Order: sequence, then C-alpha cells, then structure tokens
Amino acid sequence: MKGAILYALGQAPQYGEIEEPGAPDEGQHIIQVTAAAVKNLDKARASGKHYASYTHLPAIVGNDGVGYLADGTRVYGQGITGMMAEKALITSNYTPIPKGLDDVTAAALPNAVLGSAMPLIIRARLQQGQNVLFNGATGVTGQVGVQIAKHYGAKEIIVTGRNQATLEQLKAYGATQTLVLPENEDELTTQIQTIHQKTPIDVVVDYLWGKPFQAILNAFKGSDLHPLTSTVKIVTAGDMAGKEIQLTSAILRSTDIQLMGSGFGSLTKEELIVFNKVILPEMFLLAEQGKLHIQTEVHPLEDVEKVWNKSMSRGTRLVIKI
Repeated sequence: MKGAILYALGQAPQYGEIEEPGAPDEGQHIIQVTAAAVKNLDKARASGKHYASYTHLPAIVGNDGVGYLADGTRVYGQGITGMMAEKALITSNYTPIPKGLDDVTAAALPNAVLGSAMPLIIRARLQQGQNVLFNGATGVTGQVGVQIAKHYGAKEIIVTGRNQATLEQLKAYGATQTLVLPENEDELTTQIQTIHQKTPIDVVVDYLWGKPFQAILNAFKGSDLHPLTSTVKIVTAGDMAGKEIQLTSAILRSTDIQLMGSGFGSLTKEELIVFNKVILPEMFLLAEQGKLHIQTEVHPLEDVEKVWNKSMSRGTRLVIKI
C-alpha cells in the first residue's frame, strides 16, 4: 500500500510503498483512510525530540485520521499504526462522522477539540456564565477553543496573541475582548489585572507558557490589602513561548489559583472515551451545521514530503488526502 514513510528521525516522511497492517486483534479495526491532519505532535514524533518518538523505522507517520471501516461506516480514529497511509489499524474507541461533514474538516478538528474542549470542560469544568481567558488564541486550537467556549455559555471570552488582525477575526467566533501581547511583561500583568478587576476571570487556558504566562500568573497575585477572593482555574495546554516559569509560593498562597495541565498524560482512559463518544460527536455536529469552523489547507499523499515542513498561515491546519 502507499503511505507517508519515515526512514530517519528528523527527516520529512516520503511517499512510498509499504506493507499493509496485519490482521486486527480483538478491539482493533482496519480502516480505509481518506484523510489525516498534520499536527505538531506528528512532527515532534518524527523529529525524534518527543518522548513518544518512533523507535522502529521505517514507520508510517500520523497519529489519527478518518476513513471507512469494513462495514462502510465512516469514522474518526486514533491509530495503532500510522494513519497517513491507505490502510491503518485503529482502536474501538472511534467516533462516527455525520453524513454532512466532509473528510477534511473531520480530520482537522479532533486534535484542536482535544486541546480546547478538554481543558475547558474536563479539566476546568467550565460553567455557563463564567469568564474565560485564552492565552495565545490565534493558532488552530485557540480559534476552535473560542468557539467552544461560546457554545458552552462563557460570558466574557478574552483572547491574547501577537497578531492583531487574527485577534480581531476571533470576535466573529465569540471573543469579547482582545489583547495584543506586549513585549513588556509588566505591562501585560497590569492589563490582565485591570480586566480581572472589571470582569473576574474564572478560567485560563494557556497555550504559551514562558514569559507571557508568567506575566498573567503574576496578575492574579493578591495581597493583605487587596485580596483576590475569586477562584481562578488555570489549565496549561502548550508551551510555545517557553518551557519554564518561576512560580513563587506567594502567588498560590495569596489567592485561590488551581493550576493544572491538559494532555494525554493528564487525561484518564475514561475521559478519553468521553472525548471520543460524547464531546467529539457534539463538535462534529456543530461543524456539520456550520457552527464550528476550522481553516484547512489540503494536499495529496504523494506530496507529503514536499509539504511536511511547509509554513502554514496562522490558524490553518494542514490535511493530507489519501
């Protein structure tokens, strides 16, 4: 069969011929793949810098994708074998795709939903009427997150990012306040403090970490004279701006901050089943109805090596059609 084959860590996968996956064991299914998105996770694993990088080469790349089961059911699934190939093995924890939703959107959405709905709904337990801050919202996941927060009834949706034009576009998705990240971290702290005093922030979903997150965290620090009594649930879902911060004990002692992460390692098996069987089907229906949007750029499987490291427009997901 044809597939996107990784021959060496750090190189782009190449289009070529490779053996089909073996017969499925119990709880596994063969899927005839039609589309698979290229995500940061896929690139990180192929680079050799991820903790789950490939150990046996050559290997088919691609963590998830969409296609048809033997009985003709069209589904999204996470691969036991690589998904950027004509056939793959997936688990039984798959998600049927509505008839009116195209393959490209169905392939592009799940990772963004995982990185936004799970921090909001599973980790932070977002309640209707609460105020949400997305730090670093101009990427694919942040843009989807804003739409999901609106869907679940968030009142104020505050977004930060470097690109003013993209931030303005997020208003059409439900953002109520936009904030261009300044170079001066103290300025950002002051801006967040001002917003927090007027519209107390209940949930922060952070995709940046590093200095921008440090500045936001400092904004929630209370004092004996000005205690901050509202609870702030902070969920980290990325580290695009740096992998380390300085966390002082005083910040956690001066206000009720609940700091947590969201990712495969922090989500239980049961929560991942909820994602595939409850949350993702709802998001697929919203997308089918035109109420949830994601920008995509599509290329055929034979071009995978050429487009693997292509610089994408901000907020756009690369999808490989098989």
